[in-house]
Amino acid sequence: MRLSRRHPLFVVGLLCAAAVLVARPTAAESDGGGAPGAPGEAGISAQVARLFEDAAVATQQYEAGRRAAEKQKAEARRLETLLARERRQIAVLNADLGRIARAQYREGGGVPYTAQMLLAEDAEELMRGQRAVWQADLAVNNAVAKSRRAESRLAADEAKATTAWQALEGRNSELAEIKQTIQQKLEEAQWTLQGQADVAVAAGACRGAVRLDQPVTGRTSAWVAPVETYELSAGYGSGGERWASRHTGQDFAAPIGTPVRAVGAGRVVKVSCGGAFGIEVVVQHEDGYYTQYAHLAAVTVDQGERVDPGQWIGQSGTTGNSTGPHLHFEVRVTPELGSGVDPVPWLLKHGVRL
Repeated sequence: MRLSRRHPLFVVGLLCAAAVLVARPTAAESDGGGAPGAPGEAGISAQVARLFEDAAVATQQYEAGRRAAEKQKAEARRLETLLARERRQIAVLNADLGRIARAQYREGGGVPYTAQMLLAEDAEELMRGQRAVWQADLAVNNAVAKSRRAESRLAADEAKATTAWQALEGRNSELAEIKQTIQQKLEEAQWTLQGQADVAVAAGACRGAVRLDQPVTGRTSAWVAPVETYELSAGYGSGGERWASRHTGQDFAAPIGTPVRAVGAGRVVKVSCGGAFGIEVVVQHEDGYYTQYAHLAAVTVDQGERVDPGQWIGQSGTTGNSTGPHLHFEVRVTPELGSGVDPVPWLLKHGVRL
């Protein structure tokens, strides 16, 4: 399995307004006989979509807080380094001051000023010596005072940076708890949605389309990937104990409830619940090919409906013959099983690189 997009699976790009249920209790024209979707079932689909968005926002806030805390922590470390340097400089200046004082004493600095006047050969010599000593003392004292002022400023800045970092760390802990709570609610809602889907599959009758607000994407491309965030798993033609023959499509590992998108414009020719594919949707495209979206947890379109590229047509799940949450995606030359072609080069031909 290779990672196709470097995002956490629960971040599905739902940066639009919170997905909510739009009242439209129409029946799906399914192979097994359509029935209007129950309000509870429609509500859980919308709840999953909303929680996906909440999880995405919480993750963004957490990551932003983490980056800000790391930045403040780095600033506090930088200021601590500067403080250490300032303290070393003060120590050097203090050592210089001590050396000058000792030199003064050896050269007469320790002799009373009256005695220096008597011992000096002339007044000019006395003044030169006193001026030199005074200038040296002044220079050292000024340097020490300047360094101490700098140290004080740096200490204040370091304290502010440390306080800001600690506040950000505290906020990040709160965000982590919020994120975890959302994830727990999302997981509960996902498996509730999956449970309702399993009931529909067992009955062999779809419960009707769930209407969710579509994201405003401003998309201009005519073709898209069937899910926005995913990991590619089983590929076309692969073998194994899970299939009677070769694998007939491309699998996209994605959490339960992930919005499934029509890869291109077309018309829904089949909405079915039951059998090996569980809940599935088949779309006929304008170029004559058909795409199948299987193992869904819910559908958001009715048979006969026109769809646009990127339109949400369902939510991924693990219904039917499925070993875990994923979307089984096929490209066919007819609407029926057995006419499939490899989806990856087909999508690439249409400008979609997985």
